[in-house]
Amino acid sequence: MARKKIALIGGGQIGGILALLVAQKELGDAVVLEIPEKEGMAKGKTLDLMESSPLLRVDSNLSGTSDYNDIKGSDVVIITAGLPRKPGMTREDLLEVNLKIMNNVATNVKKQCPDAFCIIVTNPLDAMVYSFKKITGFPKNRVVGMAGVLDTGRFNSFVAMELGVSVVDVAATVLGGHGPTMVPLPRTCTVGGVPLTELLSQDKIDAIVQRTRQAGTEIVKLLGNGSAFFSPAVSAIEMAESYLKDKKRILPAAALLEGEYGINGYYIGVPVLIGANGVEKVIEIKLSDDEKAALMNSLEAVKKAVAETKL
Repeated sequence: MARKKIALIGGGQIGGILALLVAQKELGDAVVLEIPEKEGMAKGKTLDLMESSPLLRVDSNLSGTSDYNDIKGSDVVIITAGLPRKPGMTREDLLEVNLKIMNNVATNVKKQCPDAFCIIVTNPLDAMVYSFKKITGFPKNRVVGMAGVLDTGRFNSFVAMELGVSVVDVAATVLGGHGPTMVPLPRTCTVGGVPLTELLSQDKIDAIVQRTRQAGTEIVKLLGNGSAFFSPAVSAIEMAESYLKDKKRILPAAALLEGEYGINGYYIGVPVLIGANGVEKVIEIKLSDDEKAALMNSLEAVKKAVAETKL
């Protein structure tokens, strides 16, 4: 059976870790694509990884390029291309510059990989995945934004840190746009099957919710130059792996809603089932009035960013 082909558009911090994870998990062969001025970086990183593959005991052909012809026929495309946030910048500040990049990427992906499952990581996430869908015209089941997996991972990690328990036993969901309006759902969070609300005080839970909303900004400030890269890469691979192996994982992701949650025509974070047909189903959670209001507030932020794309 031929190996799957995975195109990684953007060879920065996230792109390099994506290539490592594709190799480690033997998901297929990966092509890292960069702009011509940075082609050497893509080639250097992938060569470095190829030289580590005998030590990792994995078989995966990795290559770097700046030529879109080299991603032809890819099964999965993960897009991280764009500028990262710097301290003081909001995700929306990135919109104008990253929209130009996304326009070019989407046009080329449409030409070279018309049947690919596409995962968008570039910020501002909700507007970028919307733009990619508009430009390519791909069906909604094959265009998804990576945010919910990351936001949920952050929430879960903070809960585990607070309780001093294994992260494996924490299960939560975060809805909404990728940014300060996101909607963590502590009510649905369990720790080894025990409701979080029985394990932590409301004050502690509120603090975790707030930290989750600001988690990306916290890392941007600490790094001083750039934004998170390990956790976004791992999050995108969770989604790609569920698609490639038809795992039918239920993962929170930015999906195009057409009436679900009372939202129509926008990409926003909700739990979805990802299998061999891409986004196979949107899972609707019965929300309380407060949760509904928070999701609608998040939608307003998404609408504002999408309006700025003028697409």
